[in-house]
Amino acid sequence: MQPFTNHTGIAAPLLVDDINTDQIAPILQSRGLKDDYRVVLFNRARWYEDGRENPDFVLNKPQFRGAGILVTGHNFGAGSSRESAVWSMLANNIRVIVAKSFADIYRENCLQNALLPVVLRPQDADAFIARVVAVDGAAPFTVDLVAQSISGPGGPDIVFDIAGPDRTRLLEGLDDIGLTLKHSDEIASWERRAAAAQPWLQAAEDIRR
Repeated sequence: MQPFTNHTGIAAPLLVDDINTDQIAPILQSRGLKDDYRVVLFNRARWYEDGRENPDFVLNKPQFRGAGILVTGHNFGAGSSRESAVWSMLANNIRVIVAKSFADIYRENCLQNALLPVVLRPQDADAFIARVVAVDGAAPFTVDLVAQSISGPGGPDIVFDIAGPDRTRLLEGLDDIGLTLKHSDEIASWERRAAAAQPWLQAAEDIRR
């Protein structure tokens, strides 16, 4: 997994609550090919049925076409566990989502794919949203995972919290297997103790024979 330390980009405000994974990555537009993921993102919102682009959707507006940060509301990523809803963000160079809250499964999928999910304290969230709306894509923000802060136009740095294991996973580019292997010495030590304490388990024959 690609490590995440910091990311600078235009912040696009999609200020809606309860956006679900089918809205983020509609299944009918996904063919399972990596080249599709860029097009899949918010497909039904970005284009009309006749193929014309919806000019009112935030990511279609000129100042937000290259956005690297998505700013949104409560319960982002609700619905099914659909990793394409994360992959499509990355395919569009969105590496950070700042939401008022995330659906648990979607947040976990973000962490597994080096997409940083940030939840700010309520007062900081409202202040940050106001700054994003005010700057309207004219200048970027920087999200620094090392310092756990967001800096940019319109005000002071904003500090955010993230659990230590999640921070380590992103900084070091570790998925669940990588995190487990960080404890390989402890695992080997446990296996040696188990082999000494219960040798009959080590010699047990396959019951299917």
